[in-house]
Amino acid sequence: MPDGLPTEIDLSRPSAARVYDYFLGGGHNFEIDRQLAEQIAAMTPNLPATMRAGRDFLRRAVRMLLDAGIDQFLDIGSGIPTVGNVHEVAQAANPKARVVYVDIDPVAVAHSRELLTGNDLTAVLHADLRDPEGILAEARRLDLLDFDRPLGILLAGVVHFVPDTDRPADIMAALRAAAAPGSHLVISHSTFEDQPQEMLDAQRLSARTATEITLRSCAEITGFFGDWVLVEPGVVYMELWRPDSPSEVDADAQRFGAFGGVARYDRAAD
Repeated sequence: MPDGLPTEIDLSRPSAARVYDYFLGGGHNFEIDRQLAEQIAAMTPNLPATMRAGRDFLRRAVRMLLDAGIDQFLDIGSGIPTVGNVHEVAQAANPKARVVYVDIDPVAVAHSRELLTGNDLTAVLHADLRDPEGILAEARRLDLLDFDRPLGILLAGVVHFVPDTDRPADIMAALRAAAAPGSHLVISHSTFEDQPQEMLDAQRLSARTATEITLRSCAEITGFFGDWVLVEPGVVYMELWRPDSPSEVDADAQRFGAFGGVARYDRAAD
């Protein structure tokens, strides 16, 4: 077992968070993760670009929330720290911004805590999205986020790890119910729509990890926002969501295989 990591880590099975880290060029992954990543990449050569597109979408969404006055964030499914994490983006614009990271992967949690040592405006929880009440209770106990004020709830590339049998719509409803008016919800989610067969086959390889992916339609993903008000341009392919410049938009945006969107909690939605 590598130094400094939890002893309960199972290195006989790849981790979705560590595979993601590998695709982003990170160093917090093991041979079992790299083997699966290379197998997926052989089937879908553009997958690393897809991972980067997801990270870029999250950064743009965080900047949009900052512009809207949000200064506190609950990032669920935050993964392993990479350059441009939420606290880096948020605190570069607002040094007082607060971030609570949540992840189910013990490696992601261990590395996040190591990275954030000395940053009193951030914290890391080891928790499961399928237990939203537990996440909210732990986040409140930290006393870092004020749930009576607008909050940014970030679910980037994580809801597709929740199967239908675990009632993801109810999970989203519980998170929305805990937020104050003016809060924003950010979701990116993999889809089967407009995807070639090789992409669908590669997604099925996620069954080898502890967190298999469930692909969903744009309509299903949109439903996770409930009655919150979608901000423009709505739920679209990630590359098309508020690109920094038109030149950055891929001519074949659907090839990245995921939708992204942001919604706002208005009092009128009550």
